[in-house]
Amino acid sequence: MNEREAYVQKMKAKLDEWNADIEKLDAQTRKAQADAKVRYEKQLTELKANRDAAAQKLRELQNASVDAWESMRRGTEAAWADMAKAFREAAERFK
Repeated sequence: MNEREAYVQKMKAKLDEWNADIEKLDAQTRKAQADAKVRYEKQLTELKANRDAAAQKLRELQNASVDAWESMRRGTEAAWADMAKAFREAAERFK
């Protein structure tokens, strides 16, 4: 497995982890009382949008030419760092 394939696999694994986290938070939202539920639903909507953007970046990275791959990887890493931060913050708000 070359560096690019290993990186893509790592990002796919992280995306799977985020999907599982979203499922857990979604379950909490369904259990929440009305006022908290509205707030949780808003946060979940934002997380799902961020996750979808990260998945799109991953697809772009997978389809990038060899020459563009390194440049795109740096941009993808920044987007994924933002996503990780959003998940951490959302998890704190759900506690």
